[in-house]
Amino acid sequence: MLVHTTAIILKSIDYGDSSKILTVFSREDGKIALIAHSAKKPKSKFSGLIEVGHILDMVYYMKKSRSVQILKEASFEEKTFNLRQNFEKMAISLSGLELIEQLLHENEVNKPLFNFTKIFLLWLNETDIQPAKVFPYLQLRLIEIMGLGLQIKVPDNSGSSFYLNIEHGTLGTQAASSRSYKLTGRQFRYINKTMQSRSSSVFKIPFENGELKELVTYLDRYLYFHVEGLRERKSDAIFEQLLN
Repeated sequence: MLVHTTAIILKSIDYGDSSKILTVFSREDGKIALIAHSAKKPKSKFSGLIEVGHILDMVYYMKKSRSVQILKEASFEEKTFNLRQNFEKMAISLSGLELIEQLLHENEVNKPLFNFTKIFLLWLNETDIQPAKVFPYLQLRLIEIMGLGLQIKVPDNSGSSFYLNIEHGTLGTQAASSRSYKLTGRQFRYINKTMQSRSSSVFKIPFENGELKELVTYLDRYLYFHVEGLRERKSDAIFEQLLN
């Protein structure tokens, strides 16, 4: 069956002397593997197209009994060149797409997540906001879209102690278990504001040394606990440089 759809490149690896194997997030078929024959050749019709983070209009041959599908045609649907030309944006997009790739099962169609991923990449491509501050926002939105809970249980007259309770999926004023992490006031405001609104003012919260990296770590631990098989991201070797 020939499929014509929008797809986002999540991963690209070399295959043989001239081809590439792609992991893509397609609107119609979810996460699938594609082979792009002769993609590494200088005059390939796929040259410059099949890079991680690109949003493409694709045509591929789909056969459910086959683990790797065949890419026939591809062209830009939206251009996100800034993601590869800006080191910080590249680091965020690589780590974010690796996380999204891990959250998806093979052939899982998730149109809310697809739409969010596309909008997020286009926004990141254009924004002037410090990219490192964007990653916890991405984590929290993915937690929301994947239906992984995280309820706010903070009364109006609460004190100054706030905890991210991993097992219970709550943001509260008391530690609920050994997997509860005490948050600084800035970390709490970031999570609370992100969950309560879509305002860009969340990115104006001024983190002190180590706070942003710590927040990313806590949210990763939340995801590791609630998503079976989630692994540490290989692309974080680049991302870590932005957090230090």
